[in-house]
Amino acid sequence: MAKLSSTLRLLGAFFRLIRWPNLVFIVLTQVLFYYCILLPDLTGPKNYDNALRPAWFYLLSLSSILIAAAGYIINDYFDLNIDRVNKPERLVVDKIIKRRWTILWHWILSGLGVIIGAYVSLKVRNPFVALGNFGCVVLLWFYSTTFKRKLLIGNVLISLMTAWVILVLYVAEFKLAVFRDPVYHLMLSRLFKFASLYGGFAFIISLIREVVKDIEDMNGDARYGCRTMPIVWGVNVAKVFAATWLVVLIGCLVVIQFYVLQNGWWIILPYCAFLIIVPLIWILRKLYKAATQAEYHLLSGYIKAVMLAGILSMVFIKIV
Repeated sequence: MAKLSSTLRLLGAFFRLIRWPNLVFIVLTQVLFYYCILLPDLTGPKNYDNALRPAWFYLLSLSSILIAAAGYIINDYFDLNIDRVNKPERLVVDKIIKRRWTILWHWILSGLGVIIGAYVSLKVRNPFVALGNFGCVVLLWFYSTTFKRKLLIGNVLISLMTAWVILVLYVAEFKLAVFRDPVYHLMLSRLFKFASLYGGFAFIISLIREVVKDIEDMNGDARYGCRTMPIVWGVNVAKVFAATWLVVLIGCLVVIQFYVLQNGWWIILPYCAFLIIVPLIWILRKLYKAATQAEYHLLSGYIKAVMLAGILSMVFIKIV
């Protein structure tokens, strides 16, 4: 009984280490984009066979999950001292799972993610899938060792890799051999618009959340020499930076609603207004008033909820 309890405790710690809710986000994002946008878009008059068949898609999604999980592990590995200050109650590395095992799991998951991504890349005859996934592994390593402690660059890198979760599906579908075909070009252009729309949304909202998290974690970060925005420029400047991007995001979403109206997609309008735009305005107001670590942590959760609402909006693209 004691052995079973120990095993379950270790398993639970491992799932916390790899941030399983965030991995569910990745799966949900890719599944919705694939089935609600990519597949319907590529069923045209010439009935093109999409390069990313369901079997390759599932493998590509698995590759994304493995690489992301490995990234979370290596981040906690190098952030051990900082996490002892910022979140001692959620500590896993060296408290439940030994450091040597965490680094081993990082390399195993990263290796599997790269190999599976390379296999998919071979099947869809597109080298950029393998190169992109390998690049994510390299960037996640340097993010954890170096860039996370630098001003802004770490935030931008994480935001770019969040956008890559969507963009990799577009990249995998790109066929240079038939790109000059006008019908295929039109369908791919439409797919690119949606990939850019959701990829841009993911980038901006992730950047906002990263800065809010930096404010939340600045006590531990400052103790161990990190040069994040709230430490270098102050909390007020960091809040203005996040607020500016919030205003940009809200403005872009309002403009998109006019496009939605022109196309008669009425069902999307109230969803976007009440579950994305209004909550973003509320977050902007709360950000101005936030002063404690607990308030910033709550804001980070609200931003993540809006991100989920944005992901779920893909369902309406399928309907219309």
